[in-house]
Amino acid sequence: MFCFSKNFGEGEGPAGPALDICYNYHMDWFILIIVLIILAETSYLTIKHFRPTRNGARKIYVDTSVLIDGRILNIARTGFIDGDLIILKSVLRELQLLADGKDNEKRNRARAGLDNVSELERVIEVNTEIVDDGERMKKVDEQLLKYAKENKGAIMTIDYNLIKVAEAERIMALNVNDLALSVRTEFLPGEKIKLKITERGSGKGQGIGHLSNGTMVVVDGASNRIGKEITVEFMRFHETSSGKMIFARISRKK
Repeated sequence: MFCFSKNFGEGEGPAGPALDICYNYHMDWFILIIVLIILAETSYLTIKHFRPTRNGARKIYVDTSVLIDGRILNIARTGFIDGDLIILKSVLRELQLLADGKDNEKRNRARAGLDNVSELERVIEVNTEIVDDGERMKKVDEQLLKYAKENKGAIMTIDYNLIKVAEAERIMALNVNDLALSVRTEFLPGEKIKLKITERGSGKGQGIGHLSNGTMVVVDGASNRIGKEITVEFMRFHETSSGKMIFARISRKK
């Protein structure tokens, strides 16, 4: 802070009383920072609002379950989503009803879902649009399926039953759980999965199965389970020049 004194007198003669005048540099910097923050925020929202729309972009209708789950935020930020995210107002109404409900767990998850909607609108890597579907009495799932079918779009959900209905209606369903599994780089020792044994292994008592990505799994004690699907537990991994091999055993029932 810089201060100086100023005498205020009238005409010639002794000066009047001195008045201390102080200039606060810190306050000036604070105001400048606030202005810059507001300017950055305004610029960001302007770019987001006026970004060019992609003609013919696929419409992806987002289900309530995905908004509550929250992983869609990270997916959107990667830029891998190849269409426009559409959130129906009936989905928002369902979230609001849950957020106002008496069930504490559902209420907290629904409120997080509403926060995720706001965050999605701010993600610049993807275009997010809220659409008024106008149907207050119809079920949310019916609305999602209807709009996706009419606009040749897809639905994004982790709701198993909704996925099955979409498949029956020949509507593409984007399952976030399937995406998470498909991009996993590694299984962990002790992890259990269902595996079909397809042939005998070279070792005594060994059976062999394969993961969906082609990785061979050698299962101890499974030579008599050929053609059957069993639960196996991973034990160790072996990397070779031709790929990865996993050694497992039949899972012990508890």
